Amino acid sequence: MHLPDGFLDTPTVLVTSTGALVTLSYAVRRTSRELGERTVPLLGVTAAFVFAAQMVNFPIGAGTSGHFLGAAFAAVVLGPWAAVVVMAVVAAVQAVGMADGGISALGANTLNMAVVAVFVGYGAHRALRPLLPPTIPGYLAGVAVASWLSVVVASGAVAVELAVSGTVPLRFALPAMTSVHMVIGIGEALIATTVLATILASRPDLVHSPPRGLSATARRGTSLTPPKTWGFLAAALAVALAISVFVSPFASQAPDGLERVGQDHGFDGAAESGDRGFTPISDYQLPGFENPALATAAAGLVGTLALFAILFGLGRAFSGRRSKAAAAGGAVAASLHPLGGHEHKDHRHSGHTHRGHSHSPHLPEETDPDHDHHDDHDHEHGGDS
Repeated sequence: MHLPDGFLDTPTVLVTSTGALVTLSYAVRRTSRELGERTVPLLGVTAAFVFAAQMVNFPIGAGTSGHFLGAAFAAVVLGPWAAVVVMAVVAAVQAVGMADGGISALGANTLNMAVVAVFVGYGAHRALRPLLPPTIPGYLAGVAVASWLSVVVASGAVAVELAVSGTVPLRFALPAMTSVHMVIGIGEALIATTVLATILASRPDLVHSPPRGLSATARRGTSLTPPKTWGFLAAALAVALAISVFVSPFASQAPDGLERVGQDHGFDGAAESGDRGFTPISDYQLPGFENPALATAAAGLVGTLALFAILFGLGRAFSGRRSKAAAAGGAVAASLHPLGGHEHKDHRHSGHTHRGHSHSPHLPEETDPDHDHHDDHDHEHGGDS
């Protein structure tokens, strides 16, 4: 679904880039406010997994392949705003580092995969939860539908952009793109639900809004000690590395959904695939390896570690900004309080006696506006492990 350079005209590039940039800027602010210490490494692990899984194209028949998108999965695990940041960084690294998606089309690819797909997937997930049984199978069924829908709607957005750009008429682009991605979406749903089922079986407390059918103890996590959290995330990163190194070299070489539609409707020649001198790992082939499979494995290793490091670093920066803002707010509140936060007794005011009252300032507890208030639990996503 990565649009290359040449498929979109200049007005469409400008409009989609503006929409993506505005949304991403707001997502960064929201993520920096809501991110907790436990979520910092989870950002990096999620980005690493999405990148690694996207390297593995799977055949869907008729000489066409598809790959995992991961937008709905990221939204369910992290919440929508953090998922936007993760997907946007993945798309940027793919475009700049691997020449997967055009530089001029980066805004459109970000809008489609990091905004449209994320919010369609998350919105469908939230809308389906009250309609499905409050059990893990019911929860996973909702995730499957949301994942499938996110891929199909995002492919429809690509079709609209192609039509507006004059690349191919909408009457051809829309049915072609959505039909092939309806099949790809089945693979998306299977991967997302399989991975989420694994997470729910071991660390459901790491999911943004876990199933309502879990016990309160399971939702909070039976053991939230940092060593166990880090152990789980280290294992998840190892899985992502294993996918990128040992599985991606054997991915299907058939054209993906967008490439197939371009070939069938004669606009694939519009792609500008000139060599980029600044791209270090073009076409997922790390230089210095004669064997293509080894070159792909090495590229997967470098890319997966790079995505983890970038998002982990961003998460630390976001968390640091939030801690400084909270400390500054507490200091200001304490300095403005007339009694400095000390308890006093027998204070007389206007002839009235107040005994035993504390005038310590109490700041309102921060709430997560995206938290699922329909769940009958007090799960705190983003708290300390």
